[in-house]
Amino acid sequence: MDALLNAADTALRTLFAAPRAAHACPTVADTNTALDTQETQQSAGLMRVNHVGEVCAQALYAAQALATKNEALRAHFVRASIEEADHLAWTAQRLEELGARPSLLNPLWYAGAFGMGLIAGRLGDAVSLGFVVETERQVGEHLQSHLELLPERDHASRSIVVQMRDDELRHADEAQAAGAAALPPPVQQLMRAAAKIMTTVANRI
Repeated sequence: MDALLNAADTALRTLFAAPRAAHACPTVADTNTALDTQETQQSAGLMRVNHVGEVCAQALYAAQALATKNEALRAHFVRASIEEADHLAWTAQRLEELGARPSLLNPLWYAGAFGMGLIAGRLGDAVSLGFVVETERQVGEHLQSHLELLPERDHASRSIVVQMRDDELRHADEAQAAGAAALPPPVQQLMRAAAKIMTTVANRI
């Protein structure tokens, strides 16, 4: 029952409450970000996608924590979710600074990610951890690609993305060390296809 209540609380906080970070947003000291209209739109679209990714991360970890019967693993998922909450807050803050809104489809993204996390969790702890490894590694690649797409002088967004990338790859390593099973290549490809659809739509809507 506690796990179920925690999952419900995470959903409500992620979708309807203003996110709060436990750690300060990464910044570049003494560097102001001055963007023209085109650069602002480019950054806003990319940061909206990153914000959606963090909405999905909250859903995935909440579902996996709910699915596992292993208390130590549940604590692992909860701890990772708390760390990901920083990313959620940072990207929300950056969107506000850019004068942009989050994705209008966030409830849909959350529901889909929660369902995927629940399925992974029901397949066993090793598979659930393997899902984390593959997800976080793909997210790390995605964030690295954003560093190539963000305007060079958007120092604020770039600082956030660098920290997020490093954290996601660390989460992948931690899940691997916790006993993750390798996912079959077709599953990895399906995850990439789903991520491609999400990032394409979220960039605009």
